[in-house]
Amino acid sequence: MSDAIDRFQRLHMTLRDRICLLDYPPGAKLSEESLAAEFGTSRTPLRRVLARLETEGLVISRHGVGTIVTDVDIVEMAQVYDLRLELAQLVGVLSPCLITPDIITTGAEFVARGTALARAPAARAFARLNMEFHDFGLTLTTNAALRDTAQQLYLRTTRIWLKAIPQMDLARETEIFLDEMRQTHGALESGDMRAAALIRKAHISMSFHRLSGF
Repeated sequence: MSDAIDRFQRLHMTLRDRICLLDYPPGAKLSEESLAAEFGTSRTPLRRVLARLETEGLVISRHGVGTIVTDVDIVEMAQVYDLRLELAQLVGVLSPCLITPDIITTGAEFVARGTALARAPAARAFARLNMEFHDFGLTLTTNAALRDTAQQLYLRTTRIWLKAIPQMDLARETEIFLDEMRQTHGALESGDMRAAALIRKAHISMSFHRLSGF
C-alpha cells in the first residue's frame, strides 16, 4: 500500500469515527482549512476524503456553505435497517471466507472485551466496540461489493444508538451485545459461517425494534 493511500485511509477513518461517535454532531460544519492544518495535509486529498464521506451519507456539501454533517432520517432509518437485515445473512452465503484459527482467536478477543465492558458500561466504549465488531463481521466474506454496501448502510445508522442511549438501559444493551459476540464466537468455533451471519441478522432486527421505541 502506498503512503498516499495509507494517509487517505487513516484520515477517512479518523473523520468517519468522529462523525459516528458524535464528536462532530449533526449540523456541524467541517472546515477544510482547520482539518488541513490539523492533519498536515493539502486540501486536495482532504476533499477526496470528504467526497467519500458524502457518498457514505455522513456529510453533505452545500454550495456557498461548505461541508455539513448530516442527521439521521427516521424514515430512511427503517428502510436502511430492512436492507441491512437482508445483507447480514448474505455474509454467510456469498463467498464466505475460510474460518481460520486467527478468526476464532479474534472472536474470542471480542468476547473478552465485551465482558470487560459489561463490568463497567460506557456509551462511547460500547459504540466503538460495536463499530469494530461490525468491521470484523465484514471480514468474514471475500465479496468486496457486499462488504462495501453493508458498510455504507451501517454507517448511515450507527449514530442512532448514541443519540438514543440516554433513554435506554446501557447495562442491558451491553449484555445483549455481549451475548451476540458469544453466540458468534460459538458459531465460528463450530465452523458454521452461515449461523454466524444469521446471529448477526437476528441482533440487527432486535436492535431496530428496541430503537424504534425512542
